[in-house]
Parts: sequence; structure tokens; C-alpha cells
Amino acid sequence: MADDRHETDSGIEIKPIYTAADLEGWDADTKLGAPGSPPYTRGIHPSVKRDQPWRIRQYAGFGNAESTNERWKLLLAAGTTGLSCAFDLPTQMGYDSDHPRAEGEVGKVGVAIDSVDDMRLLLADLPLAQVTTSMTINSTAAILLLLYQLVAEEQGVPANKLGGTIQNDILKEYVARGTYVYPPRPSMRIITDVFAYCRENLPSWNTISISGYHIREAGSTAVQEIAFTLANGIAYVEAGIAAGLDVDEFAPQLSFFWNSHNNFFEEIAKFRAARRMWARIMTERFGAKNEKSKKLRFHTQTGGSTLTAQQPENNIMRVTLQALAAALGSTQSLHTNGFDEALGLPTTRAATLAVRTQQVLAHESGVADTTDPLGGSYFVEALTDEVEAGAMAYIEKIDGMGGAVAAIEAGYMQDEIEQAAYEYTKAIDDGEKVIVGVNKYVVDAPEPAEVFPIDPELQRRQIARTQRVRAERDQSAVDAALADVEAAARGTQNILVPMKEALRRSATLGEVSDVLRGVFGVYQPSR
Repeated sequence: MADDRHETDSGIEIKPIYTAADLEGWDADTKLGAPGSPPYTRGIHPSVKRDQPWRIRQYAGFGNAESTNERWKLLLAAGTTGLSCAFDLPTQMGYDSDHPRAEGEVGKVGVAIDSVDDMRLLLADLPLAQVTTSMTINSTAAILLLLYQLVAEEQGVPANKLGGTIQNDILKEYVARGTYVYPPRPSMRIITDVFAYCRENLPSWNTISISGYHIREAGSTAVQEIAFTLANGIAYVEAGIAAGLDVDEFAPQLSFFWNSHNNFFEEIAKFRAARRMWARIMTERFGAKNEKSKKLRFHTQTGGSTLTAQQPENNIMRVTLQALAAALGSTQSLHTNGFDEALGLPTTRAATLAVRTQQVLAHESGVADTTDPLGGSYFVEALTDEVEAGAMAYIEKIDGMGGAVAAIEAGYMQDEIEQAAYEYTKAIDDGEKVIVGVNKYVVDAPEPAEVFPIDPELQRRQIARTQRVRAERDQSAVDAALADVEAAARGTQNILVPMKEALRRSATLGEVSDVLRGVFGVYQPSR
């Protein structure tokens, strides 16, 4: 890259100055509209809530249910307004904690949940009718949702008061993250069953969080992030319609999840372009009539892959910058990473500081005083248009391949992300992209950092609890309920109905997943 040339992370050239000439022929009514009105470029609400401009939702989960419950209570006391749960890899992959493949992974990158007994401990003494809970779970999303519902029912919380989100976005697992279990097409069937189940039983629950976050973490550009995510969103809407649902019956409960990276203005442009694109897709492609179906509601998390183990305090500035971009992009909820997450799970100090970062932005910066304060900026509007154009070109190519599922099966998205990740890493290695503390302004003798401790006895205690649940339950009732799950999976009944009964009878997450593995098989990538 020449010294006088500046580009965004997506390769969009940035001029030294922008003027009205850069928006020649640009129509504000078509491109912008008013906040809360189509095409929603300026936000899905007509004005910002100045006292609480976004939901402060901190992602947390580690060890067993009791330790995560304790962290959640600490975060609520610190001022978070929504819970967000990380699950360990065995839970994500449909294995109980005593399965041989769970060895060494129990409670490491999230909380271990094997049965309704664990969910009771996770949610103990939490105000489920007042607080919403987001669960980062995909292949086993239906199981975790039903466990949550069962405990809420035990606590007497009415179904219409139960709010939250399951990620439930399986397509991005094949593209970027890898915690898939079943092949794509039966996985899509489970997702549409969740749509239908929640329509009837949990009307306030967000049935999917279509995630660009992990696509970006895998190395995509900002343009690829929204292109591939919206392409996946199109596939989910098509699947819902193919399953017999009216688009306006389920689309209002779709939500999105974006990453916020370091390239400040490109990130703001990305959020604005994504809103505008989704409104047009839902209107023109799917004929949605309900305005709620057209509104791209989203949560944002600051970029985990941007955090550095070198000089970890520098991450405080990175996270603040990324959070500010999300705020200016009109996010509805936000998670800010702990500065020490490149070293391990966030310590209590880092988690509290991450909450305070959001609170300072919300209450001291003035960023929430007006809606879309950058609207009309020559630079921001021109960049928004360029991001949109690049993303639409990708979507058109994916459409030509037969849609997102076909593109994933062909390895197209994976290859594009891999190439982008290589180019980004090479630019750092070559010194073309400066990462402070990594390839410039390096410290020879860094100070030792506090690292979150891991309890070596955790897995043993978790296994003992799961085995106790199995020993104390009515095994014949569990066997009968699991047989009903298998019959539903082989037929056309909504899988979640018998699945809920099996979980009520203390069937474990691994047992339910094994039944589905037996019917649907296990996905084996061809490349």
C-alpha cells in the first residue's frame, strides 16, 4: 500500500476530504429518511432513550452453574440491564460433562449445563420476569431454551413475560465457528421448529440472533460480515416460509448480532448500511407488511479478536472506541469485552471496568443526546453507500449459487473469509497495519498480568451432579420421552414439544442430542 493511500479494513479507499460533490445525485429521502422510518438508515426508533440509550448486556459464563449465577448477580449489581450466557464447548456440541469428549473442556469457555437441575442453579434468585437473557448457543439452542422455560415455569413466570434471545444461528457455525452437530438441512428444520414453537408459546422471545460477530472474528472484512450474515438471514426467512409460516408471523422476532472493530467510521457505516439493506430485502424480496419485520434489531459486541495479550491495558482504549462506534451506529444492546480476555476469562475487575465503560459513554459523553448524530456527514454517507454496494455484490453472487446453504456447502464463504484473514494478518506482519504494542511501540519487559483462575475440581463436581440426576430420575419415563423425541425427528411434528417433556423428566442435554444424532447424523465437512 502506498504511503499516501488509506483504506478501510474492507479495502475501501478513503479520500483526504469529502465534500458535497461526493454525494452528487444522492437523495436524502431515499437513502436516509427519518429515524424510526424506512429505510431505517438512521435507526429503528424515532428518538434515543437518553436515560438508557441501549441495553448494557455483559457476556458471562464459566465453570458450573453456581459460579456463573454469582457473576451474573455481580454484573446486575454493577448496573447491567441484561444477562448474556456463554456455554462451555461440551454443552455447545451436545455432550454431557461426563462424556469422554468433554474431558478437559468442562466449564472452560462457558458454563456447563447438562440438565434442568443445572439450569435451576444457573437462574436461582434472578428476576426472570424483569431481566432478559441472551444465550450464545446454536446446535443445542432448542434444548437450552426449553430448560430456561421449564425453570421459569417453576418460578411462576408467565410465558408472555419471558424475554430473551437464543443465538440459534447454525449457518455461521459452518462458515466460521465450528460448533455444529447435525448437517445443515436438518439443522434448518430445528430452527424453523423453534420459530413455530415460540410463536405459540413464547411470543416475546427472540428466536434467532443472526450473527456476523463470529464471521468477523474468523477474519472477514466489515463488508463480508454484513453480506454473509444477511445472506444467512435470507436463508432463515426462506426456510420459515417454506415451513408454512407467514413472514410477518416470525420475522419481527428475528434479531442480529454484529462485531465492532477498530476502523471507527467503517463500523458506523456498516451498522447503517445493514439496517437499510435488511429493510429493502424484507420489503422487496419477501413482501413483508409489518414494519417490525423490516427493522433490523441488533446487539453488538466489541471485537474479541482485536484484543492483544501484549500491553493488555491498551485494550481498554480499543474497547471504548469500538463501543462508541456501536453507540453512534444506534445499537440496541451492547457488550464490552474485558481488557484481559486475550489472556483468559475476564477477571472480576476487568468485567466491572467493561460495564463502567458503557456507563461513562451512556451518561457522560453526550453520545445519547440526539439520534444518529453523524447522519448527513459527507464522509459517513458516502462510506455507508460504498459498504452497502460491496455487500450487495456478495449477496447477488451468493444468490447465483443457490443461496447461503448452497454457498456454504460449496465452501465459498469459508474461502472468502480465509483469504481476508490471511491478508489482514500479512498486513500486520509486514508492518503495513499498526497494532500498538504488537508491531509498534513494543515494550521489552511487560508487567505480569492477573489471569482468571481455573478450578481443577470443577469437572469432577459437575460429573458427580449429572450422574446423581441420572440415578435419581424415573428412567422408564425418560426412555419413553426420548422415544417420542425420536419419533418427532423422523416425522413432521414440532420437535420441541416432546423435547420439552423429556427435559422435564430430567433427560440430559447429551441424551437428547444423541437421539437427534441418531436420526439426522453428524455433519462432516467435505473440505
